[in-house]
Amino acid sequence: MFVSLIGTWIQAVAQSWLVFDLTKSVFLLGLVGFLSSAPVFFLSLFGGVFADRVNKKKILLFTQNAFMLLAFVLALLVQFKVVTPSQIMFIAVLNGIVMSFDAPTRQSIVVELVGKDRILNAIALNSAAFNSSRIIGPALAGIFIAAIGMTGCFYINGVSFLAVIIALLLIRIKPPQKRSNQMTFMKDLGQGLSYIKNHSIIMILISMVAVSSFFGVSYAILMPVFANDILKVGARGLGMLMAASGLGALIAALSLARMGDFRRKGRFLIVSSIIFAFSVILFAFSKSYVLSLAVLAVTGWASVSAMSITNTLLQTMVSDEFRGRVMSAFMFTFAGIMPFGNLVAGMFSQAFGVSLTVASSGIICALFFIFISVKYTKIWEIQ
Repeated sequence: MFVSLIGTWIQAVAQSWLVFDLTKSVFLLGLVGFLSSAPVFFLSLFGGVFADRVNKKKILLFTQNAFMLLAFVLALLVQFKVVTPSQIMFIAVLNGIVMSFDAPTRQSIVVELVGKDRILNAIALNSAAFNSSRIIGPALAGIFIAAIGMTGCFYINGVSFLAVIIALLLIRIKPPQKRSNQMTFMKDLGQGLSYIKNHSIIMILISMVAVSSFFGVSYAILMPVFANDILKVGARGLGMLMAASGLGALIAALSLARMGDFRRKGRFLIVSSIIFAFSVILFAFSKSYVLSLAVLAVTGWASVSAMSITNTLLQTMVSDEFRGRVMSAFMFTFAGIMPFGNLVAGMFSQAFGVSLTVASSGIICALFFIFISVKYTKIWEIQ
């Protein structure tokens, strides 16, 4: 994953720069972000049912091959200078469809590999791999865009998926246990949603993820505008801004892995969520490149801390037979709601500017997290 995710981040930065270079439109920048994740909103819950019913290794082998093919298609379109914004949007939709089945499966397979007693360490190490790539990938993207062009960036991403495919072929996973009372696909889905509804803590955790995804993380999709128009640091500076967020996230992931199964996870979740919200507000108003780098490091730390704890709590609370469906609900709120936040952020940024839009989003997050901490005090007691 570490190798593949470096390629994914290289493509993400190059694609954002490509869209902005072709269109000079903040709205279309937000629209591409919307289209790349919108399918997760509609399909991820079904992906969770598949994860509970089908061999997870087979699902992941299919999705990784699909990601690789789409990366090569985009590379060829750019290489032959026939790429258009509509083609980028179409490929973004296809990537989103594949992600709808890939993400719930990857989330729910972790506990099968390590067991519940090591789940926080596993999630933290997984976050470390993800966020190490956030440091290396965007920084390399800024260099590669200048050195080998966006075509080379997309080819690098395509080749990087071979690392995951080879790893999956080496992993041995037990097939899912056959259930005697096998239900229809839709009944399985309904049962999973009822399970979530009947567990209040799970509902609270998922609602926090939803607010963070809709309002909090829109700053990332607007990063090219901050780099180009406000901080005036160009493509290389864009890579460093995203790498700074990744550095903070990596520190959080390694710290959590070292801490292991610590107590007072609920308290830690609330504090890190509030810190995340206020760091987003500060970044929105920053006109200094150095200050923005520092604030983004804090933002990355707080974001990964909150998400890793949320992921861990969900994985340990849920029954094994519902894990795929609960994690698909986690991905639904994390990645499925996010595109709508990106779309709204793009629209409001076009009308009111990126600084005011991102600041308003951070304020909404802060108010919601404070409300949760006061209204639902039992979240402080989660161990």
